[in-house]
Amino acid sequence: MFYRKPIEERIAERQAKLKPLEEGKLFEHGPAKFVFLFLIIGVVLIHVVGLAVVMHFYG
Repeated sequence: MFYRKPIEERIAERQAKLKPLEEGKLFEHGPAKFVFLFLIIGVVLIHVVGLAVVMHFYG
């Protein structure tokens, strides 16, 4: 009555329906690119600010 396919089978079926990734395209999902770039830029900024603070007090 409550039979559902295992999660692995449902994921495989969903992935089989997806079109192949276009050549040269790294992100299938637009917001994924935004989040990735935001995190990379954030980490770089935090490191630069931290380095500036350390150099100010210990330099």
